This record gives sequence, C-alpha cells and structure tokens, in this order.
Amino acid sequence: MIDSSFGSWLKVLANVINKYGEKQAGVLCYCLILLASLILSCMFYYVALGEIVIVDVLAIMFFAAVTSPALLVICIQALKELEASRAYLDTATQQEKLLNQSLKDNITRLNSEIDERKIALHAKHRAIEELRREIAERKKTQQELAQQSMLLRSIVDSSPDLFYYRDEQGIFAGCNKMFEKVMGKSSDELIGKSVFDIYPESYIPEVLKTDEQVAKTHQALTLDVEYPVNDENHWFEMRKLPFINDQGEYIGLLAFGRDITSRKEAEQELETAYKDKGKFIATLSHELRTPLNGIVGLTRMMLDTELSKQQKSWCNTIFSSAETLGNIFNDIIDLDKIDREQLDIAADSINVSDFINDVVNFAGLIAEQKGLEFNINRQGILDVYALLDPTRLRQVLWNLINNAVKFTHRGSVTLECKRENRDGEVWLVMSITDTGSGIAQDQLARIFEMYYKAPSANGSNAIGSGIGLAVTKALVEAMEGSIQVSSIVGQGSRFEVEIPLTLTAAPKEQSYAGRSLYILLVEDVPLNAEIATNLLEQRGHEVIWAETGEDALSFVATEDDLDLVLLDMQLPDINGDEVAREIRADSHFDKLPIVALTANVRSAEEELEGINIQGALAKPINTIKLDKMLAELFGINARAAKPKLRETKANCDDKQAEFTLLEMETICDFIDSMGVEAFKRSSDLFAKLSPKYCEELQQSLDNSDFDEYSSVAHKLKGASGSVGLKQVQEHAKRMEKEVAEVGPEIAQTWLDELYDLLEAGQIELKTVVDSWDG
Repeated sequence: MIDSSFGSWLKVLANVINKYGEKQAGVLCYCLILLASLILSCMFYYVALGEIVIVDVLAIMFFAAVTSPALLVICIQALKELEASRAYLDTATQQEKLLNQSLKDNITRLNSEIDERKIALHAKHRAIEELRREIAERKKTQQELAQQSMLLRSIVDSSPDLFYYRDEQGIFAGCNKMFEKVMGKSSDELIGKSVFDIYPESYIPEVLKTDEQVAKTHQALTLDVEYPVNDENHWFEMRKLPFINDQGEYIGLLAFGRDITSRKEAEQELETAYKDKGKFIATLSHELRTPLNGIVGLTRMMLDTELSKQQKSWCNTIFSSAETLGNIFNDIIDLDKIDREQLDIAADSINVSDFINDVVNFAGLIAEQKGLEFNINRQGILDVYALLDPTRLRQVLWNLINNAVKFTHRGSVTLECKRENRDGEVWLVMSITDTGSGIAQDQLARIFEMYYKAPSANGSNAIGSGIGLAVTKALVEAMEGSIQVSSIVGQGSRFEVEIPLTLTAAPKEQSYAGRSLYILLVEDVPLNAEIATNLLEQRGHEVIWAETGEDALSFVATEDDLDLVLLDMQLPDINGDEVAREIRADSHFDKLPIVALTANVRSAEEELEGINIQGALAKPINTIKLDKMLAELFGINARAAKPKLRETKANCDDKQAEFTLLEMETICDFIDSMGVEAFKRSSDLFAKLSPKYCEELQQSLDNSDFDEYSSVAHKLKGASGSVGLKQVQEHAKRMEKEVAEVGPEIAQTWLDELYDLLEAGQIELKTVVDSWDG
C-alpha cells in the first residue's frame, strides 16, 4: 500500500491504481488529464481574454494528450518504485525492530546469565569454603576417632577380660590381647579363622551349640567354660551376645570372658570345707550315738516288760525322744542340706492325737523341772490319721517348747493344737505361748536367721547356738507349712506353726512281739529303703535303717540283738565291702548274717571275695528271692500269695506288651507283696525325689564332678528300678558307668534325655496304678 506521505495527488493516483490497476488507472488518469486540460484552458482563456479560443484550447489539449501518457508512465513507474522502496523500508524497519528486540532479548538473557553466573560463582565460593570447613572438621573428627579408637583399643587390650568378635559365618573378625594370650596366638593368626581352626576338637560341639542358641534366640547367654591356658586348666565365665544390625538381622557374635579360676577354686575349697565339717560332725555324732542307742535298746526292752499305763507312756516318750535325737544327729551331719534345700521329709500315716500326747508328755516333764505350768488346749477333731513326718514335726515342737521353757522363769507355757478347714484343705495349727522375757520388735525380723541370737532384756547375748530356730523354719517350710512369731518384751512370745494335713486311713497294727527278726537295713536311697522296709515289716520283721556306712557300723556296735544285716554295696561315705570287713574284723559278730544288696550280684560277689557273707540279693528286691533267702537262713516260710493278686500277676505279661517303658514283673511282684496302695505311695515318693536327683545331676555336671554325677545316677538307678521304671533304670545305669569316658557334652545330652524318659515313664506308671485302682 502507498502511504499518504507521497502527497495528495499521488495519493489519489495511488488509490486509483490500487483500485483499478495500472492500465485502467492510466486510461482513467489520461482522460481526466484531457478533461482537466479542457476545463482549465477554457477557464484560463475565458478569464484572461473573456472568450474561449478553440484553437488554443485544442492545442493545449493536444499537448496534454501528447505529453500526459509519458507523464503518467513516469508517475506510475515512480509510484511503483516508491512503493517498492516503501515496502523495502517497511521490511527493513520490521527486521530492524526484530533485530533490536532480539538484541534486547539477548542482552536481557545475557544479563540474566551474567547474574546467574555471579550467583553461581558466589555459591561456588561458598561451597568451596563449606567444603574446606567440612574437610577440616572431617580431619578433626578422624583424628578424634583415631584417638578414641586408640583409647578404646588400649582399654580393650588392657582389660583382664578376654574379648572377641565373630561374624555370622563364625569367622573371627576381632579380639583383644587377653584372648590372644589365652589362645596362645597373635591376632594375625586368629583373624579370618573359624572355630574349627582355633579350638581343640573336643570343644567345638559345645561352642557351635551355644553359638546357634544365641543366633536363634537373639538373647545373651552366660556359661562357665574350662579351657587350658599354658598347660593349666582355667575357668572362664563367658557371656555371648548377638550382634544385630538396624534391620534386626543377626550379623555376628560378641563374646566376653572373665577368668574365674580363683572363684572356682574357692568354691571347691568351700565344698571341701563342707565335707570336712560333715566328717567332723559325723565322727562326733558316731560317738554320741553309742550311749543313745543304748537308751533306745533298753527302752525297747522295758516296753516288753510289765509296766503301768503311765510308765508305758513315759517309756514311749523316752523311746520317741531318743529316736528323734538320733535323727537330729543326722540333721547336724547334713546341715548343708538346709542351705542346698535338700532336707528330706519322710511322711508316714500317724495318729495326730497320739502324736500330740507324746509331745505333751515331754513338754510337761521339762516344764515341771523348771517349776512352770504347762497347759494344752485342743480344738477340732484331732483323733485322725494323717501323712506327717513325726520326727521332723516333733523336732519343731520340741525346739519351740524348749525355747519357751528356757526363756520363761515363772508363769506358764501353753501348747494349743487345732484343726482347721480352709477352702477344702485341712491344716494343723500349733502355737506355743509363754510368759517369758519376750523378744524386742526390732529383733523379730532376724529371729529365724542361722546363728543369730537375740540379746536378752539386759543387753547380754542369749544362750544357745543360734541354729535351732533356723533349722525349725527350714523343717516347717520343707513340710510345706509356715511359722510366725509375735512377742511383747516382758510379757512373753508366741510361735505359731501351720502344717497342711493329708488325712489317711489307719495303718494295720503290728505288735512288737510278733516280729520274728530284727534286721539292719543299710541303704542310701530313701525310696529303696522304704520299699525294703515295707516288704520286711509285712513279713513280721522289725527293721532299723542306716543311710550311711558309719551309721551302719554304729548300729552294729550298739544293737546287741541284730539278726540280719542287709547291706547296700554303694554308700555315700564308705563302700559296702569296707563295712562288711569292719563287721567281720570283730569276732563278736562272726555269726551275724550279712546279705549284700546290689544291682550286680556277680560284681558284688567279686568285691566281697574273701569276706564271709551269706548271700546277695539283686535290686530291686524280688519278693520270691527275698522269701527264699529268709527261708534258707532262718527257716521262715514264705507267705501264701493272695488269690486276687495272683490273678493280677497272671495278667502281667499282657501289660508288659502295653507298657514298654516299665518292668511289669517288678511292679506285679511289688503289688503282689504289699498291695496297690503301698506301691502307689512308693511311686509318689519317686515322683517327689526324681526332680531332686535331676537337680543334683545338673549341679554335679556344672561343677565337672563326674564322681558325684555317677553317685547320683547310681541312686536314681536303684530308685527307678524299685518302682519298675525299666528304661529310666537302664539309662541311669549308662550314666553311672560311662560318664567318665564320654565327657561333659554327652553327659549333658544323657541328662536331657533323662527328663523325657522320666516324664514318659511316670505317665505309664500312673496309668498302671490307676488301672489297678479301678
């Protein structure tokens, strides 16, 4: 488009050209020029001359007609050139604008980039500075860590305890100097090695077992380990801990070990001291038993004479007092049993009222000797039979009554006995109240402590050994009872004992005169002793029981009317062959029959070769063989078997096929001889004693005392055989004979197997007993 800047006529011309094109516009402009020439010439001449000169007008028109085409062409061409120039200028201007805008944009972007580069440069400088600070801090931290590591390493290496770390594959990854010293190798020789490369072969199974336990449970484990160091055995208390990552995964094992050799030696010395103390007290007790057994023997002889009712009551009291005193000697010998909670309770069916009467006779006498009044109060029905240990309970009451009399100078001592029913359970509650000096309140909390003696009212120490009340409390708790004390200074004290009662039927009466033999039974296992005693007493014989070889020799020396000695071959103090030699060394006892009790008759005969004995009975005792032995030695006929039990025995073979863990012949023989109830009591006693045997086995194994392990296994073998637990008996026999050959790991495995055999065997035993009860 042509702009208006070209002038008005050019503008018009340009518009015409733009509207009609060059040709049509040229023709139109040509015509307009001619018309304009005509009009202008006419007007000129008319104005100037007052008339129109046609010739001049035509000449002007001719001139216009001749010149106007060229003029129009020039104009149109000029317009085109101008238009092209204008278009070029417009384009150039537009490009210049675009270029200017582009330059502005580039400048703006460049400025922005420059700013960004400045910012980046500043950031770079800051980052470099920060990096320098970080490097400096890291160097400082590394130095501190190195110092701490050196300090920690110094501490670990200077520790008297050993330390090591193993990864999850069991490869040693770290240790301290003490571990190197114990192992006799440097860290270079230990790191990267496995337990198979480091430990002796005999230790590897136990190491792997404990490692697996820690890895499996993720729990710390503490154990005592014996390990040779410089050809000397040392004991270490090892604590193994799992090493866990953030995800709770087991990635290794940390172990710490402390040398406890001195502690172990101290424990062994203490154990030796206990044994030495026991030997000393046993010797003293042996000397005291001689006059005591004379009292027992003379009292028994007096009971066979004509006595008044009061005299017989006194003799019975003397007899029971002497018998209890003998048992107290046993307690003195085994004082350490209280510390180890191994105090045995032998319950028997006794008449509670008769028992109280015996205690009253004794208490009345000692109170009378001091001029004190003794009172007895009874509440509830006491004329019943119950399972109690009369010796232990009598020891408790006599101790408390003696104390009451000892600390009461005037007034009275009162024994109150009552039977109470509590929530379906029967309790015997006995209280001893005195009007003596009393005990201060701040002393009551310590009154039952071993060797503690409360001071008297004037501040001086009380008389006595200080063990009576401690032993009393231990006895009461062993009988599953409790004891409490209350006291007011100057007014007196009150001790109350509560014992649970298990009511039973009255036992069958056996007169003293009806017993044909007086037999000494030497047996260290209470269950075996009870069974043998029941067998012999059921045949009308009187039995006294000795638990040790020393006691057996004491009885032989003091009991003049012994008819037979049944001698166990393995005893806790001296062996049976030594006891037999001691007896035969005195010509006074040449005619006293001795029969060995043993699990291996052939072995016992070899041990007793050259010693005059009258036979050997295998344990558990078979009634047929027992009756045969008594018949051969004394001409005593065996009892006729009961018809009902013959029928039961006839079914024994059928039961043997059903109960594979039991020796049914032994059980049937037992029941045939003594009845189901007696067998049930014996099996219940075994169930009570077996956990104690297992505990003693574990303790001896922990102490690496294989002799004690073998000794306890021997007792368990005899006890289990007595109630027909065949598999337990065979397993205990292997534990007894082979423990010294296999080492602690196998011995522990055997003990673990024993628990399962005991559980399974006692389940079968209970089933057998229940089937006969039905």
